[in-house]
Amino acid sequence: MASHPHTPASMRVRLAVRDTLSRHIAASSALDRQPLVLVALSGGADSLALAAAVAAESSGLGCRVGAVIIDHGLQEGSTEIADRAADQARGLGLSPVVVRRVRVATGPAASTGGPEAAARSARYRVIAEVAKELECHTVLTAHTRDDQAEQVLLALARGSGTRSIAGIPPERELAEGVSIVRPLLNERAGVTREITETSCAEVGLDPWHDPHNTDPSYLRVRVRTEVLPVLEDALGPGFAAALARSADLAREDADALDLIADQKLAELVRVEFSANNAQLASRVCCPVNALSQMSAALRNRVIRRIAEHYFATQLTREHTLAIASLVTAWRGQGPIHAPGIVAKREAGDLVIFAR
Repeated sequence: MASHPHTPASMRVRLAVRDTLSRHIAASSALDRQPLVLVALSGGADSLALAAAVAAESSGLGCRVGAVIIDHGLQEGSTEIADRAADQARGLGLSPVVVRRVRVATGPAASTGGPEAAARSARYRVIAEVAKELECHTVLTAHTRDDQAEQVLLALARGSGTRSIAGIPPERELAEGVSIVRPLLNERAGVTREITETSCAEVGLDPWHDPHNTDPSYLRVRVRTEVLPVLEDALGPGFAAALARSADLAREDADALDLIADQKLAELVRVEFSANNAQLASRVCCPVNALSQMSAALRNRVIRRIAEHYFATQLTREHTLAIASLVTAWRGQGPIHAPGIVAKREAGDLVIFAR
């Protein structure tokens, strides 16, 4: 039964948790009668509402619930903020509650994505370490439908493809044996930032308000506070919800195309391995005739999957189309050079090899 607009906010968050987690817990229960689920907790409204909902649902789901709190040390008082979040987690009955402090590179030492990306990388690395230490297979993060809408809008601005427009994945592998699961992206429950804030108020929790979430120096904050309100004003209420719904639809299509592309890879490609390393592909060959009979969407996906799977490189659309032209517009042209790889046509095959 879909949630009703008049359903209490805390119950909508619980519905999202129940809907999403039941199958994960069932799978984990085969290995552990009461599997441990960890909530990645910042103390903000989203993660606090999620923690409260998982705590309330845990007995019905047959799991134990703990929390992992990461102190990035990037702002004054971060230690006190992390310790307060830990106290709130214990107050909800979560156990174990682990607080880890990490060092995040800033300035020239930061990653290409800046301090925000560096903090995210450090956070997920440490969360994975804690999960493995505690033999936990499922870590929950509190991304909401509003986060999804922002992600889709950013992808559209970059001119990205279906996979990027599919937005934040509801789940993904964090490390071997550990999955990140995002219950609040659940389409049926429709949990937004407003819902998590109201949920905290309903259950008597006082969330922390991160000043970074209103700092206009961050692109995502400008999208949230400037761009989306203008679009909602111009196009009508529900625009953000429509963006999140577009992500759900795009993900279904992207998953289907990826599955077909992977089946084609298994059927068609021939892989030659390096003489020095039996795990490292030196050349991948795929029959031109088979590629020419595919739709452009599938052919381009197969080319990108070869680059990703065998050579660990990401192709731009420009490079993908250039390589595809060796199949679709063959005029005897020479090799195509792309990041990390070279593609050429040879004896009826599209051949891709490492640079």
